[in-house]
Amino acid sequence: MDIVYVFVNVAVFLLFAPLFQGVTRKITAKIQSRQGPPLLQPYFDLIKLLGKERMNSARNWAFSLAPLGAFAAVLTVAAMIPLGGKANFLTQRTDVISLIYMLVLGGVCVLLGALASRNTFALIGASREMATMIMIEPILAMTLILGAVKSGGLKLSSAMAPLGSAGYGIAAVLMLAVYLLALQAFVGRQPFDIAEAEVEILEGPFIEYSGAFYGLFKYAMMMKQMFYAFLFVSVFMPLPATGFGPADILIQLLGILVVFVLIAIIGATNPRFRIDQAVKFYAGLIAAALVAAVLAVKGF
Repeated sequence: MDIVYVFVNVAVFLLFAPLFQGVTRKITAKIQSRQGPPLLQPYFDLIKLLGKERMNSARNWAFSLAPLGAFAAVLTVAAMIPLGGKANFLTQRTDVISLIYMLVLGGVCVLLGALASRNTFALIGASREMATMIMIEPILAMTLILGAVKSGGLKLSSAMAPLGSAGYGIAAVLMLAVYLLALQAFVGRQPFDIAEAEVEILEGPFIEYSGAFYGLFKYAMMMKQMFYAFLFVSVFMPLPATGFGPADILIQLLGILVVFVLIAIIGATNPRFRIDQAVKFYAGLIAAALVAAVLAVKGF
C-alpha cells in the first residue's frame, strides 16, 4: 500500500503545481490593479508548450537532456516526501542527503542547459543561477539538518516532521525566520528572480529553449516552488492530522496555498535585488542558519 502513495504524491504535484502558479499570478495582478490571466492559465500554457515543435538551437546532447533531467529530478523529489504526513515506500528508504542531492541535480541541469546553449544571455543567467544555488542551498540543508538533529537521525520521514510538535525552541524559531526570509529566493520570485530577470536578460538560462523542452523546465520550476512551500508547511506549521489520508493531504494543500499567497504578496510589492545585494542577503541568512543548527545541537 505504501508504494501507492508514491504515485499519489506525483499526481498531486503534477495536478496542483500549475494551480498554485495561477493563484500567484492572479494575486500579483490584483495588487498591481490588473485583471490578470485566468486562474487556470498555467495549465493552458503548459499544454501549448508541450504540444509545440521544439527548436534545437544548440545541437548537442547536454542541451536536449537538461530539461528532461530537471523535470525527472523534481518529480523524484515529489515522490520521496511524506505528503499528508504519510511516509510512503520511498520516504522510508530515503534520507536527507538524497533529497538535497536531487534538488541540486535539478539546478545543475538548468546550468547545463544554459551553458550548452552558448547564448550570452543564458550564460549570464547561468552565472546568477550558480551564485544563487551556492548561497541558498546551505539554508535548505540546515533546515533539514535541524529536523534531523531534533529527531536523532537522517531519515527523511523524521527530519521533515513538524519542529513545533513538541514546542518551539530557540533554534526552531530562528530557523523559521531564516526560512521565511529565504522563501522568495527558494521559489525564484521577486525580489530574487535574478537568474531569469525577463526585462534584463530575457529569461536567462531558458532563452534558447522552446516547445516541449521549455514546457518541461517551466513545469519543473512550478513543482519545485510547490515543494519549498510544502517543506515550510511540513516543518514549521504543525497542522492537525485526521489520520485519513485524503483529508490530511487536503489540509496540507490549504497550508501550501497560504504560503503561495504570502509569496505573491511579497513578490508583487518588492523590486528585484541586484546580484550583489542578493549575495550579501544570502550570506546573512547562511550565518543565521548555522547559528540555528549549532543551537539545535546544544539542545536549545
